[in-house]
Amino acid sequence: MKRTLLFTLLFITTSCICSAQNKFKVLALGFYNVENFFDTIDDPNKKDEDFTPNGSYHNTPEVYAQKLFNISKVFSLMGTDLTPDGPAIIGMAELENDNVLEDIVVQPSIKDRNYRYVWYPTPDERGISTALIYSPKYFTVLDSKPLRVPLEQLGQRRPTRDILFVTGILAGDTVHVLVNHWPSKSGGEAASAPGRKLAASVGRHTIDSLLALNPNAKVLLMGDLNDDPMSDAVIDVLKCTDDKEKMKSTELYNPWIKLYKKGIGTENFRGEWHLIDQMILTYGFVKNPNNKWKYHSAKIFNEDFLINKIGKDKGLPHRSYSINHSWDNGFSDHFPVVMYMVEKL
Repeated sequence: MKRTLLFTLLFITTSCICSAQNKFKVLALGFYNVENFFDTIDDPNKKDEDFTPNGSYHNTPEVYAQKLFNISKVFSLMGTDLTPDGPAIIGMAELENDNVLEDIVVQPSIKDRNYRYVWYPTPDERGISTALIYSPKYFTVLDSKPLRVPLEQLGQRRPTRDILFVTGILAGDTVHVLVNHWPSKSGGEAASAPGRKLAASVGRHTIDSLLALNPNAKVLLMGDLNDDPMSDAVIDVLKCTDDKEKMKSTELYNPWIKLYKKGIGTENFRGEWHLIDQMILTYGFVKNPNNKWKYHSAKIFNEDFLINKIGKDKGLPHRSYSINHSWDNGFSDHFPVVMYMVEKL
């Protein structure tokens, strides 16, 4: 029997707070940009020299071991406020390769979850890629593949990260997951925006293909979008809304829009908060009548231990390295995000 926490929810509508109480099963899903998570080995085919022991970041075996410990601590605590097993799946961005994944899933704090992973090599010049780790207790992979974002169509020579596309069975329900790491704002927001719109269009085309086969298909698009929830790529290309009640079957639900409007973020650049780490859902996760796993809530996992306590970065995510590339025994320059699904018993 699945050791899933049962909890009581009060249903809140626009007109009243109902008194009826119902028991639900809970699943947690997560995403985390793990900030320059490289192993110590020099890959001759990638520009990863900075993260070797003799590179500018001095990524020694000792530093790498501490990074593994720190990130696994985050994974061990994410989502445990509502389910003791933590996330059933966690999307990851900015890790180097499967060596990192092999090492992270056997860390003592999460070893008992028996996490497995899906990963493909990346065209990114530095080698950073996306991945999905998952608990086989809750998730079974049926199919997976990388989706290219063809920046050459925009005249750009430097490739970006692929989108990881995974289909599987999530605790009895078929779901599709797209793990993204869109092009950065290097060169300026306006100049780089077409690359993010192109990445969004690749994801949107995939979602449209799935919805054409099943209008209630459950698709979760997650990732570091390098764009805020109100950007053109998110609103106009992905076709997102923050209105669950009025959303159309072709729209995507983005719960982060409301948080962003309040000035809350996952990453801080030059003193300004941005909510670029997002998890976005199709209609099937929000309004599907089959009463299987449905969206309940989302949160930024900005726990106290992840926050820098001193210096000019006080109050910001406690990143791994300082501005001068010194190891700071931190975690990431992003906060993780968590989403909860519920199923009525």
